[in-house]
Amino acid sequence: MTDAASSTAIIIGAGHAGGELAIALRNEGWEGRILLLGEEAHLPYHRPPLSKAYLAGSVEKSSLSIRPQMAYDKAGVEFFGGVRVTHIDRANKRLALADGKQLTYDKLAIATGGRPRPLAVPNAMAAERCSNFHYLRTLDDVELIRAQMAPGKRLAIVGGGYIGLEVAAAAVAQGLEVTILEALPRVLQRVTAAELSAYYERKHREAGVDIRISVQVADLEVANELVSAVICADGSRLEADLVVVGIGLIANTELAAEAGLAVDNGILVDEQARTSDPDIYAAGDCTNHPNPLLGRRLRLESVPNALEQSRVAAAGMAGKAKTYASVPWFWSDQYELKLKMVGLSEGFERLVLRGDPLTDSFSAFYLRDGKVLAADTVNRPQDFIAAKRLVAEGIAVTAEQLADDSRPLKELLPTPAA
Repeated sequence: MTDAASSTAIIIGAGHAGGELAIALRNEGWEGRILLLGEEAHLPYHRPPLSKAYLAGSVEKSSLSIRPQMAYDKAGVEFFGGVRVTHIDRANKRLALADGKQLTYDKLAIATGGRPRPLAVPNAMAAERCSNFHYLRTLDDVELIRAQMAPGKRLAIVGGGYIGLEVAAAAVAQGLEVTILEALPRVLQRVTAAELSAYYERKHREAGVDIRISVQVADLEVANELVSAVICADGSRLEADLVVVGIGLIANTELAAEAGLAVDNGILVDEQARTSDPDIYAAGDCTNHPNPLLGRRLRLESVPNALEQSRVAAAGMAGKAKTYASVPWFWSDQYELKLKMVGLSEGFERLVLRGDPLTDSFSAFYLRDGKVLAADTVNRPQDFIAAKRLVAEGIAVTAEQLADDSRPLKELLPTPAA
């Protein structure tokens, strides 16, 4: 039997999930060592502001840290930055590091997150060596982009999802000439209804962003170690001084798969964040978990998911079974617009608008069988709070009730039992 005080817990990955898991593990009563290993040199930091406020220059770098060093010191968490794990030896509970060192663990957590999906064009590898071509995932990525943003520069953004739109909003406000190239017929097509796509396309065009939809990027023109233009499948050529690509995320599951853990569009975990190895847990963007609300498994790229799942994992590692059953929610900041989303709209039958999009304050509800599957709220924090309960509790409502903006949405909520 391993003595609790001499046990070692190791967390691979120092993003939102890893950093939260380390602190939560100590709070759950873990008495032994806690090692937090991150490939980046930085302490865990907030990622959402990278493509929003930090890229726009409205917040300082110091504000990005989730916790100061002294918080980890107080919790007895040993942080090691610039560390890459190359192999997990489950039989001997040992990790191999890229520098040749080895570490042993009693409990292990994998919080490796994801990496940007690369652009699949002939000159992609050559472009990645160019100083003006960027994917946006890390603080270091954004530092490079920020250093190259200047009024009058031509910025080409490949991808009209949240990252692309947030970068566009930050860049056009700083005087850049911004063009978005989106392969699908509308922006945000994978995550929202046509009405929301049309709204955001209009807001960006009014701000001066050139949005081109149904455009396939065929290649990149590279000259003098810089990307000089984006070549489209129709033969058109978009000259650019700066290129940012945001076309999705790939879960970092290779380490887990190579160790023989069950992987299928993410590391498979149960409702207590355990992998197929009882001594290994996983949390965050890299996981695929069962969601009781939806009745199926899914992989979520969401900070709230990463934080809540990591707390469940920490409890399990400390021998206290907790269950993860949270409602997915997300947010996006573009211009003066605060978009908050709850639930997943897949399979909805009807969309109901509450309020007028022309006022920049409205909500959209996705209905099926008289219940709200999901909601998108723009500059409506009270609607968002109510929508979280509507989705989580499966409260029956009518389209007419949702559309009636004269009555507060909270009136549709049953009074909690005493």
